[in-house]
Amino acid sequence: MNRRATLIPSPFARGIGTHALALALSCAVTPSGLAQSDVAGAIASGGRTDSVTVFRARKIITMERSNPTATAVAIRGDRIVAVGSLDDVTKALGNSPRRIDGTFADKVVMPGFIEQHLHPLLALTLAVEVIAPEDWEVPGKVFKAARSSAEYLARLKSAAAAMRDPNEILFTWGYHQYFHGKVTRRELDAISRTRPIVVWHRSVHEMILNTPALKGLGITRESVTGHGAASEQSDWDKGHFFERGLELVAGKVMPALGSPARMALALKQMAAILHQNGVTAINEPGALVTPELLQVYRAVLGAEDVPFYTFLIADGRAHYSKLGAGGALAETERTITLAPRGKVSFFEKQVKLLADGAIVSQLMQMTDGYTDGHKGEWIMTPEDLDAASRVYWDAGYQLHIHANGDAGLGTVLDILEKRMRENPRPDHRTVIVHFANSTEDQVRRIARLGAVVSANPYYVTGFADKFAQVGLGPERADAMVRLGSVEKAGVSFSLHSDLPMGPADPLYLAWCAVNRITQSGRAARPDLGVTVDGAMRAITVDAAYSWRKEHELGSIAPGKIANLTILEQDPYAVDPKTLKDIPVWGTVFEGRKFPVER
Repeated sequence: MNRRATLIPSPFARGIGTHALALALSCAVTPSGLAQSDVAGAIASGGRTDSVTVFRARKIITMERSNPTATAVAIRGDRIVAVGSLDDVTKALGNSPRRIDGTFADKVVMPGFIEQHLHPLLALTLAVEVIAPEDWEVPGKVFKAARSSAEYLARLKSAAAAMRDPNEILFTWGYHQYFHGKVTRRELDAISRTRPIVVWHRSVHEMILNTPALKGLGITRESVTGHGAASEQSDWDKGHFFERGLELVAGKVMPALGSPARMALALKQMAAILHQNGVTAINEPGALVTPELLQVYRAVLGAEDVPFYTFLIADGRAHYSKLGAGGALAETERTITLAPRGKVSFFEKQVKLLADGAIVSQLMQMTDGYTDGHKGEWIMTPEDLDAASRVYWDAGYQLHIHANGDAGLGTVLDILEKRMRENPRPDHRTVIVHFANSTEDQVRRIARLGAVVSANPYYVTGFADKFAQVGLGPERADAMVRLGSVEKAGVSFSLHSDLPMGPADPLYLAWCAVNRITQSGRAARPDLGVTVDGAMRAITVDAAYSWRKEHELGSIAPGKIANLTILEQDPYAVDPKTLKDIPVWGTVFEGRKFPVER
């Protein structure tokens, strides 16, 4: 499904349940056995030297409108000092000592690709038994797709039979009822009445446990009863816990799932995949990290040989849910001080909130409901979202708000309009996150309100065919992620994978956004596709803009950090249907070359 061994659409849709998983894991993971890495001040210092390296290239695509292309870029330490023709750069350098590097003489250089939104903790999905509707590739292994109930159950039985320790929990990720049929505690007990089995839904917003897993982890009917909305989003008899219901079991499940060894493996796999795809900066929105988990992040993602930044956005929903309006802001600010700078660090004055449920499990709030009669869910009720947004808005925070259904988006836009009416803020840059379902009127409202969009274009590729048959119907399924309308309206937009909801591969995401090709090979509403230039900006300068980092990242210009992605072909010159197939040579990170190992 993806081009190189990077599949990962083969991870992180974020909902209440996912946040609960993250919080439980952050409390469970310890840095035992992991190497330490002191990365404080990495961005500020960058190993700066007085010497200058001038990289020559066949073409440099700067993403700067005033100077769109060049053939040479000069770098001192971790900063770009000149861009243009070799003659222009030579003149700009004057008498400064310099070295000419011809490594990229026959290649195309772009600003370092940005993965605007993913979740490192959810890389755990690819460190367990993967049985999903798509093929998934990780370094050294391919998990083939299961596309029917019989195939799914056969794979699950085979995985259980292959395990030697009779008490070991079988963790598996990728199950989806629309592809794999009904699976509850009963079906899992039929596979094994002794081995604990935990099925992690493709959406990561749900889990199904068999009886041995419930007993072994100490989860009882009483422990999941009487907790309001969370208990309503649980089914004890079926062993099914979804959205907020996942909070009730996460504290028991995650210590077993997120062992230090598995966590380190997952993060290292993710790092290899991201580098292979030319990524030089990532962002985890809604990050719930303890000092112990932050230590793990620094040890793995902050290691010297990992050529990308990991930025974090605080989880406003969790803080508001726990502490209310009176304590949420102080707790958010305390969290940000855990990592205020360095290669792994929090964004200041930015926070993540959530509206409705997951798209992959069809729990988003849809104005016209679902064709099969089921209903959507709220992660934060409209009332709580309104109150929490006011706390952070009035404190000058940039809001990143998860919204998947058109009714969920409508609620977000109503709240944003209310905030602007009560306390107008120029350049608030509120980010509409995921942008799965919308209307043309809502796109116009986004433009009018001054918001920006961060979308996952893989929803169309991965799910439009199936959602046309179940839940949404053809018209709404094909109109998901209407980025063409966003581009025409002049709204800034970026692309993200939400790993593992889509592939953590910017060129693949660009291909999805431009072509809108589904699993069956058809184009779903091609009129809603974006231009190649729009897609390239969405994985570089416009992604940086959504983080308020456009003055440091996202384009090739003097003064910016020297992060580059090196391609074998020009994305503007190839057939748009081959965007995902462009080979990545590697990256330059803070001025240092990092080729991809073949």
